[in-house]
Amino acid sequence: MDITIKAIKFDATEKLQEFIQKKVSKLEKFCGEIRKVEVSLKVVKPATNLNKEGSVRVQLPGEELFVEKTCDTFEEAIDQCMAALEKQLARYKEKK
Repeated sequence: MDITIKAIKFDATEKLQEFIQKKVSKLEKFCGEIRKVEVSLKVVKPATNLNKEGSVRVQLPGEELFVEKTCDTFEEAIDQCMAALEKQLARYKEKK
């Protein structure tokens, strides 16, 4: 599984990148067919709450899953994305 992390218009800390790697690698438990995972992080409207946007795109054979969440922190956004992806992966496996 190939994991790509993009921080748009800012530099993600090493700690944040490690957190994301750890969370994303757990997706393999739900589905071993994952080819590639792209994580994008972006700050929207810098002076407001709920301004950290995290999106995750998962590429599977013949299908692509996408989740986007906006929260107070990137960690919270990634946690919510992972929860949503777990549900989507469960549905994907049911279809197969």
